[in-house]
Amino acid sequence: MVLMTAPLSARADLIHRMSSSTQLTVNGAYTDASRVGSTYTVSGSNIKVTDNGHFGKMTAATATAAATQDVGEYDINTAGSAFSFSESWTQGDVTNPIGTGVDVTSGVVADMPAYGNTLTMSGGVAGSLAGTITSAGVTTLTAGGAGTSATGQFVTEIVID
Repeated sequence: MVLMTAPLSARADLIHRMSSSTQLTVNGAYTDASRVGSTYTVSGSNIKVTDNGHFGKMTAATATAAATQDVGEYDINTAGSAFSFSESWTQGDVTNPIGTGVDVTSGVVADMPAYGNTLTMSGGVAGSLAGTITSAGVTTLTAGGAGTSATGQFVTEIVID
């Protein structure tokens, strides 16, 4: 008897993937502002308040105005003796009404709040920013204005299984 066997066959799967993408980014404008508060300090030795005088102080702030300084009136306590005196005043920021302080037009910060600590970043301007990929995988990127970026990629993958 002749044994018959099925012929052996080779089999391979072939997978080919292609993908392409572009990413265009335009930075947004932002401002981070922190108000500085008013502070007043006074210290010393051998110092007194003058007759009918007072220590320096701050007046209370209001909803739209910072505190102000009320200057004190000082004199040496014991004439002819050593003395020291130190006084410091920081004028705080005025409170801007809500909805005021920053104007942004076309990504550009035109004005900003006048606070003691302010960081402002103008936004990007798209200008001629563009990106295209053809069916042949040709990637074309066009630079935009300041604060923009363009990234293009074409990926091909071959898998033999």
